[in-house]
Amino acid sequence: MLAPGRATQSQFRRRNAKCNNWGKRMFDHTREPFGGCPCCITDNAASGFIASPAGAPAAMAAMGAVAAGPATTRRTAASNGRIDVHHHIAPPKWLDDVIGRDLLQPATRNWSVEKSLEDMDEGGVAAAAVSVTNPGLWFGDKAQSRRLARESNEFMARMVHDRPTRFGFFAAMPLPDVDGSLAEISYALDTLKADGIGLFTSYRDVWLGNEAFTPMMEELDRRKALVFVHPTAAPCCMNLIPDVAPGMIEYGTDTTRAILGILCSGQAVHFPNIRFIWSHAGGAAPFFAGRIEASISRLKDHKTRLPHGAIHEMKKFFYDVAGAANRGALVSLMTMVAATQVLFGTDYPSGYSRDIIAGLKDVGFTEAEMAMLNRDNAIGLLPRLKG
Repeated sequence: MLAPGRATQSQFRRRNAKCNNWGKRMFDHTREPFGGCPCCITDNAASGFIASPAGAPAAMAAMGAVAAGPATTRRTAASNGRIDVHHHIAPPKWLDDVIGRDLLQPATRNWSVEKSLEDMDEGGVAAAAVSVTNPGLWFGDKAQSRRLARESNEFMARMVHDRPTRFGFFAAMPLPDVDGSLAEISYALDTLKADGIGLFTSYRDVWLGNEAFTPMMEELDRRKALVFVHPTAAPCCMNLIPDVAPGMIEYGTDTTRAILGILCSGQAVHFPNIRFIWSHAGGAAPFFAGRIEASISRLKDHKTRLPHGAIHEMKKFFYDVAGAANRGALVSLMTMVAATQVLFGTDYPSGYSRDIIAGLKDVGFTEAEMAMLNRDNAIGLLPRLKG
């Protein structure tokens, strides 16, 4: 009888011939034969290559396993390891739709579950809350965006099901389709048990804070949702300077715009139960905090929208250090917020845990602050990942 996730050489050769991902090298079948490959999951289950864990929820068992085999038993999560709140994945069906689009990076195309685990192990990362990255899910077609969100969320839920101590996930949303997003929030949080919701800073020419998104914000507030916000680059502002890629400046700028959208719309005050995590140390917002605060008094209805000012609300947000593990970024942030609001993040596969760890050593955090940043703050937001 074959052990789960294993195959004979003849079966291995036959499956490779059928596998849609083999030629793309998206899954290393020599290390995790078929168990890690979504396009092989159905055949695997039927053939007995993958055994559903005893007591697994019906929805998870029906979706199959994302990864099985040696890695499942080989890896263990340290009880005091780091928690990475900014860790990206590339669901194969999502990748099929976004190859060739702006903002898709080569590292994302080459992602695999196994590679994520290798980087996590190298950096002493016990668990990662994963999310979908650029170019996002919205390309002007509601049906496509809803499909990509559902497929991506089910893929991430399978990752969590297979390795519950190693992964959590922020569910992808089909914004700017608000009705579709409301339905996906319900499915992701109630059925798939997502750890939070993942949003982008903007959707083409619409930023967070826009009045059109109010029904979704109301629902997130009602649920006291944890919301991870990742930057993108709006069409208005890409390639303005020759040879300056959007990620060099626009990701930080778009994060700043989104924070201002949430603040100046009054949504930070009106929806106080939403717990926001802003990527990359909040972009340029901490650096401009004094300028932003000084301008609030000129904002229409500022006493209703921001009765205590902007910085008062910004201090309540959470910020990760992905792409910002340096004094230039973090001195501004740490001047504004307490260490309780800062989270470890890598931006994997574009960033690596070892680089973030090395960068943080030069910032000057105390040992107690590092303990909060590396793990304790995240556990407060993601208690399931305590291990």
